[in-house]
Amino acid sequence: MAAIRDADLLAFYLPMHTATRKAIQLLRPVRKVNSRAPLCFFGLYAPMNAEYLRSLGADMILGGEFEEGLVSWTKQWADGPGVRSHQIPTISLARQRFLPPDRSSLPSLERYARLTMPDGKQRITGYTEASRGCKHLCRHCPVVPVYQGQFRIVQPEVVLADIDAQVEMGAQHITFGDPDFYNGIGHALALVKALHERHPGLSYDVTIKIEHLLRYSNHLEKLRETGCLLVTSAVESVDDRVLRLLDKGHTREDFLAVLQRCRAAGLVLSPTFIPFNPWTTLEGYRELLQLLADEELVDQVAPVQLAIRLLIPSGSRLLELAEVRNRVGEFDPQALSYRWNHPDPRMDTLQQQLLRFISDAERRGLSRQEIFWGIWDRAQAHPPSVEFPRMPPRLSRAAIPYLTEPWYC
Repeated sequence: MAAIRDADLLAFYLPMHTATRKAIQLLRPVRKVNSRAPLCFFGLYAPMNAEYLRSLGADMILGGEFEEGLVSWTKQWADGPGVRSHQIPTISLARQRFLPPDRSSLPSLERYARLTMPDGKQRITGYTEASRGCKHLCRHCPVVPVYQGQFRIVQPEVVLADIDAQVEMGAQHITFGDPDFYNGIGHALALVKALHERHPGLSYDVTIKIEHLLRYSNHLEKLRETGCLLVTSAVESVDDRVLRLLDKGHTREDFLAVLQRCRAAGLVLSPTFIPFNPWTTLEGYRELLQLLADEELVDQVAPVQLAIRLLIPSGSRLLELAEVRNRVGEFDPQALSYRWNHPDPRMDTLQQQLLRFISDAERRGLSRQEIFWGIWDRAQAHPPSVEFPRMPPRLSRAAIPYLTEPWYC
């Protein structure tokens, strides 16, 4: 509290939807301690919610490649007249020379998510980014309104120095947080090659689009050889119509082809989904569950992925679609999303029921197999229903490496 009370400036980092909501919740108690310091919000979600954040008292909003703007704003208040705030762009995509992050004042890596290995042992996990932004324009993606199809690399020597420092702090595994690790594939492959040479015992995981995994499938073994254990990919749906509406750039068959190629290369593919959207029907949801069972993917999908509801943030490309504009209600600043209701009320009811069930099941320590079949039963309980056969588990949970904190925005 003393640090907050004595601060000359206050800045909240908003890299994700959840972080933004938490920052807003913290703002009132922080302002009770220090009401005089100028206030800045920076990160991906800051410019997307600029109007609301300014209504909460924000003096500066920074997004995209925000570091130079943050330094300029700090100097302005430290030096007096200096740079005027209106000269600092809200969104900057300028190329920057980065410095290795100083993580020494952060909590120990042991307090963050870990990687659980097939033998049940856990690896202390660090985090870094080799690039930011994305050259793709998926309609639902929160990166798009800020980066508009552009991405920026972090210099390889900076990424490697960051990882070196985290290894010194005890990291045994690294999560690359890039929106798409293959946006610059030459940069990515050279980086993991150098990483493996420096730290041959270090494992890592990445996030890559299905489209890129298919196009560059000849490099999958290179990922495995350099220590990659897990590839996360935002599949979002197995309905080709929904995939077209989201402008995902892949099809259901592309996803299944990538799954087989990852397995052949010895990589675990961890697909993520947005199963509750305005176009998914109850039968379509059951079809998704059936496919996960058929393809032995139950253990590779974090249960919360089967209860995710589509968020439509400010500036979303989804608003380009007339059928979305006609369906959404007012923008809810506290939820940071436009309100919408499913045309079939059963879907909204099921989504809320599943969220409660999954939260309780994980708190009780149930396995992904047990939670999946609980989801299955609840999806069947909404008539009319085509009865799907219950399939026995065919893969032990222990056979899949997984992060203890599921990936989602």
